[in-house]
Amino acid sequence: MTELSAHGAAGARIATELRDAILSGEYAPGARIRQEDLAERSGASRVPVREALRILESEGLLTLVANTGAWVTRLTLADCEELYRIRERLEPLLLTYSVPALSPAEIDRFAELAEAMENADDVEEFLRLDREFHLGSYSGAETAVLGDLVLALWNRTQHYRRAFTRVFRAEGDRSVHHDHQLLVAAFRRGDTEEAERILTAHIRRTRLELARHPELFSEEPHGHRNPQPRHR
Repeated sequence: MTELSAHGAAGARIATELRDAILSGEYAPGARIRQEDLAERSGASRVPVREALRILESEGLLTLVANTGAWVTRLTLADCEELYRIRERLEPLLLTYSVPALSPAEIDRFAELAEAMENADDVEEFLRLDREFHLGSYSGAETAVLGDLVLALWNRTQHYRRAFTRVFRAEGDRSVHHDHQLLVAAFRRGDTEEAERILTAHIRRTRLELARHPELFSEEPHGHRNPQPRHR
C-alpha cells in the first residue's frame, strides 16, 4: 500500500469513528474538535486526521474555520426547519420505492422494533431502535442518489432528534409509537400511499415540536466558549 492510499484508508477510518461519536452524542453541536487530540486518540498523523475532518465537513457534520479549527456543526432553528421540510418530502418518496420490496421477515422485525421502542428504558436505546426501524424501512429501495441523501439528512439532524425524543418522553406523548405501529400495518398491506402519508405526518410532528423549543438551538457545549459560526 502506498503512503497516499494508507493515509486515505486511515482518514476514512478516523472519519467513521468520529462520525459515530458525533451521532451517539459524545460530541454536542458546537463542540470543538482538536486535531492534536484526534491524532493522539486514533494513533494517526495529522494528514489522515485532516482528511477525516474534510470528509465530515462534506457531510455537514463539521464546520471548519480556516486557521482556527473544527467544530461539530450547530444548526439554527431555521436550518433545522429547512432540513426537516426536505425530509418530509424525500423520505416518503424513498419509502414508496422501498415498501414493495420489503419481505415478511423484515416487516416482522419492524413490528419487533416498534414494540421495543415503546418499552425502551432510555433515550439512546430509543434512538438506536428508531434508526434501525426507519433506515431499515428504506432498505428495499434501489436508488442512485436518494438513499445516500436521506442518510446524510438523518445524520445532520441526529442531535435534534435526540432533543425531540427527550421532549416527547417527558411529556408522555405516545403519538410517535402510534405512528410506528401504523407504518408496520401499512407495510403488511403493501399500502405505499398510506405509509407515505403516515411518514410525512411523523416527520412534520418532529419539526413542529422542535419549533416550540427554540432554546434547543442556542445551547453552548458545557465548558466551551465557541467562536464557530452557526451553519447557514
